[in-house]
Amino acid sequence: MAFEDYVAGVVGGEIKNDWPEEAIKAQAIIARTFVLQFISEKGESKYKGAHVSTDIEEAQAWGEDQVNDRIKKAVKDTRGQVITYGGEFARTWFHSNAGGMTATAKEGLNYKDANPPYINSVESPDILPEVPADEREWNAAFSKDEVIAALNKIGLPLADFNDVSIGEKGQSGRALNIVFDGKPVSAPELRIALDSTKMKSTLLDSVTMDGNQLVFKGRGYGHGVGMSQWGAYSMAKNGKKAEEIINYYFKGVDIVKMWD
Repeated sequence: MAFEDYVAGVVGGEIKNDWPEEAIKAQAIIARTFVLQFISEKGESKYKGAHVSTDIEEAQAWGEDQVNDRIKKAVKDTRGQVITYGGEFARTWFHSNAGGMTATAKEGLNYKDANPPYINSVESPDILPEVPADEREWNAAFSKDEVIAALNKIGLPLADFNDVSIGEKGQSGRALNIVFDGKPVSAPELRIALDSTKMKSTLLDSVTMDGNQLVFKGRGYGHGVGMSQWGAYSMAKNGKKAEEIINYYFKGVDIVKMWD
């Protein structure tokens, strides 16, 4: 598949095709960079003979059926443009909605390496009437058995627990860990192990026991690192260009054109 056709399919899977043009262009530049960073780091896909795949667990979402003229134009207008920092491809993380404040990589992803210098916690203009209500504020309930299975999966072998609380928080207000009977566990890892479409973020307001269920209440959707798509939507609606959106969420990066 031609590289730019692949990028269009990713953009179709990752952002709504009727959104403002500059938000779609920002997503295209991010998608293109993600692929090249992936290849430069890993060399190839887990699928034999491929550089990268349409598997969301390995790479990005895929939505070829969502590619319309607006997405084609955004990809064409940004053709060859990628984000670099210090001469290397940036890690172009993105998410749906930051709930008003983005996260560092450590905070949102439990990132093991040093936090990239271009990833900072910034105010994000994504608390909007257009955002679905269940992304602005959400509740997620899990049975005790589901939680214990998730804890075992991420390396905390508890057979039962009686007490749970939000532990340390990062600078954006996200939970770094959740404490079970005095034992802290990574909040980002627990979110993935439980179900990141139900426990939508680690920007938590409360964690409580309700009978045999653990109930999370929180705001936003996604890990909160890098570009907020709803923030990009808001900025584009207010006249910002793709380059301005990217430079807001990724500090000190360069947008370079690698090919025509």
